[in-house]
Amino acid sequence: MKLKQQQNFITQNIINIQPSGKGSFLYNNEEYKVDRKKINKALDGDTVLLKILNKKKKNKAEVIKIIKRSTKKYLGILKKNNNYGFVLTKSKNIYTDFFIEKENLKKYKDEEKVLVKFKFWNFNEDSPTGEIIKSLGIAGEINTEVNCILHEYGLPYKFDKEIIKRANNVKEKISKKEIEKRKDYRKKTTFTIDPKDAKDFDDAISFEKNKDNNFEIGIHIADVTHYVKSNTIIDEEAKNRANSTYLVDRVIPMLPEKISNNLCSLIPNKNKLCFSFIVEINKKEEIIKRRFEKTIINSNHRFSYEEVQEIIEKKTKTISKTNSMTGKEYVVNEKVFKAIINLNDLAKKLRKERIKKGAINFEKQEQKFLLDPKKNPIAIVFKKSKDSHKLIEEYMLLANKNLGKLIKEKKREFVYRVHDRPDKEKLENLKAIVKKLGYKLNTKPNKVGASLNKLLNVIKGKKEQNLIDKLALRSMSKAEYSNKNIGHYGLSFENYTHFTSPIRRYSDILTHRILEKELKNKRTNNENNLENICKHISKREQLSVKAERASNKFMQTLYMNDKIGNKYKGIISGVTERGLYVEIIENKCEGMISVKNMTGDYYVYKESTHSLIGEKSKIKYQLGDVVYIMVKKANVSKRHLDFELLK
Repeated sequence: MKLKQQQNFITQNIINIQPSGKGSFLYNNEEYKVDRKKINKALDGDTVLLKILNKKKKNKAEVIKIIKRSTKKYLGILKKNNNYGFVLTKSKNIYTDFFIEKENLKKYKDEEKVLVKFKFWNFNEDSPTGEIIKSLGIAGEINTEVNCILHEYGLPYKFDKEIIKRANNVKEKISKKEIEKRKDYRKKTTFTIDPKDAKDFDDAISFEKNKDNNFEIGIHIADVTHYVKSNTIIDEEAKNRANSTYLVDRVIPMLPEKISNNLCSLIPNKNKLCFSFIVEINKKEEIIKRRFEKTIINSNHRFSYEEVQEIIEKKTKTISKTNSMTGKEYVVNEKVFKAIINLNDLAKKLRKERIKKGAINFEKQEQKFLLDPKKNPIAIVFKKSKDSHKLIEEYMLLANKNLGKLIKEKKREFVYRVHDRPDKEKLENLKAIVKKLGYKLNTKPNKVGASLNKLLNVIKGKKEQNLIDKLALRSMSKAEYSNKNIGHYGLSFENYTHFTSPIRRYSDILTHRILEKELKNKRTNNENNLENICKHISKREQLSVKAERASNKFMQTLYMNDKIGNKYKGIISGVTERGLYVEIIENKCEGMISVKNMTGDYYVYKESTHSLIGEKSKIKYQLGDVVYIMVKKANVSKRHLDFELLK
């Protein structure tokens, strides 16, 4: 809104605040800055009246009036005194602490992490007065800190009682009428393969050789949409959450437990409703027939990845005590054994062909924490993708790709999983970095895929593998959901969607609904709104990824908390003007060496070489260098490790 008396100089806008107290906002598609002294007690998200300053102060403004305060809740630590308190809230979008009046302190304890909202800010006072509305627990405790992560990224703590009640009332019994509508796959050799600690199983695979000696493979996906109907409160909640979030010590599910772990989970020896992709493939990996259909299955067996890996590696039907989920040795039947061997052989061929066509073969080592009963991290192990994982991955990709292709041919509005080409500048930056580490990367558009795969293969097992894996991933565009198909660069697919995980992804629920209407030759009801839904679920997915990283960082800090003074060999994983980030080679925990604590010289940051260089000594510390460090401090609440550089 512009005021007539000062046209083009005054605007009403929402202001964004940085930790420094500086502000910013958009005006006529340009970003304007507000200095700390000109912020006039505005807080992040406030609606304010701003004056655009004269041309000498280009793109500068000042707050002249606060129109409406944001309803934002700020997270901080309560510090109590006898007659008053303060909530220390300084973080990424708040530059001030909150004063708390005595009457608001009664039910809260010193050092609790609390949520506070703005109450008022008197003109002559340094701090605003706030009101504490909720405690998350004592700072430093595991449950408190994880709750803080959930709040920070806007993730839910639990389901409302009404949603749980509605979920518990969903009928379990499968009617005879429903069974008659579906293709019956209950007599097929069928099994699930999941992690040992999995609570829900949303995909199963069936296998048989037909009379033409071809393989008929069924990729069976839990039919969540049979139980979760459009426009119900369960569906609305699932849409809002958009996906399940996997923190180190807990899962924030998209659907209530009754649905995710019971009704829709493909539990062995139980009749289960599915949406299936049935594909007939010959020994040359050629697809002879394919179809999507509603089915009913009865899984014969629930396998862990470790059990299937033993079958594949040893070509054995006997599962050892070591790998058995029951802790007892057992023997799988001949049909299941042959199914796993044949499925693995075919999956390897499909994977080889996919990579040959340009798919990027990322095999990043995943850090996993082993937790004690109180959820304290007691050890770190690394999950490696083996043939059993790749087997499942390949058939899920096959189903997703074929559904994308089918809907594209039908020219219907759809939810695609898209991945744009990598940014040229980021690729050139990656090329420069790996060159310093002794490797090559060809960034020509028609060569980059093969060259990147070669690089990722060469670095396997090397000390810099994790660093280069992370840098390579950062050079890629972010995959997202869209109703506009641009293909998936990383997988080298022209058409791709998500169909195979409807228990944990709302995108897959949408694709199931659209596909069902396609099979019935009906138009979808939400076609006009698909673009907005795609944007929403993409945004929620990115928030979940950030929360998962924060959870991982928190556990790293907690794990290193009793290792102060320990010395380690590390690799420089990041360089800024503030200092060096170092990843410990042994356990992949990352900490920082502040440039202020790098004694003996004054170190200057050189962006072009990603390095800090001593002014006098000319000693250079750059990305990928191996250094020795000592753990100096672990700030669990801030999820930050301080290292000291050893000579």
